Amino acid sequence: MAETGVSPFELLPLHHVQLAIPRGGEDACRAFWRDVLGMRELEKPPVLAARGGCWFRGGALEVHLGVEEPFTPARKAHPGLLVTGLRAVAAALESSGHPVTWDDDFPGHDRFYAADPFGNRLEFLEPTG
Repeated sequence: MAETGVSPFELLPLHHVQLAIPRGGEDACRAFWRDVLGMRELEKPPVLAARGGCWFRGGALEVHLGVEEPFTPARKAHPGLLVTGLRAVAAALESSGHPVTWDDDFPGHDRFYAADPFGNRLEFLEPTG
């Protein structure tokens, strides 16, 4: 397949990113993903809602937060969230008590790292002009 450049399938943009949360973490997710980042909560199908967790959508990004026991935050693995208004995102996070760490080691992008309420690593990027 790769040698000829012809493939019987195509990889499309991500449908969603899933992050693990501890049992009972839904309210903290709402405070972070909905209230700080401005995402809209989605209704989960009943069979999946029974498992706990919650889903959010903002623009083309969908984030699923799923209960995992035992819970361990992802401190290295992370989604890279492409945004516009990166400094405004950083300000919203910092004013809500979520520190950001700027990193200028990614050519062509401004970026920072932050963590969700449970310590999962998040990367926020914006292309530079």
